Amino acid sequence: MPNIKPVSDLRNYADVLKDISIGSPVYLTKNGRGHYVIQEISDYEKKEAAIKLIMELEKGRISGEQEGWYTLEKIKQEFSFDLN
Repeated sequence: MPNIKPVSDLRNYADVLKDISIGSPVYLTKNGRGHYVIQEISDYEKKEAAIKLIMELEKGRISGEQEGWYTLEKIKQEFSFDLN
């Protein structure tokens, strides 16, 4: 269940911070609507890395569709290593 608090609870920020843990951010509302998220830095870094990876994979997919795909044999040849 999401941990939702009004932004006014930040007056006692220590109480808000103690409710944050890995995988469990605190969502802050302003005027009754979701506005901010406070989360562990490790969660933030994981999400940023995942987004970056997805963007790079998408670039690779687009490149493959536009310029053609490599076969496994071509990859072995190009990079000179054994994938077995």
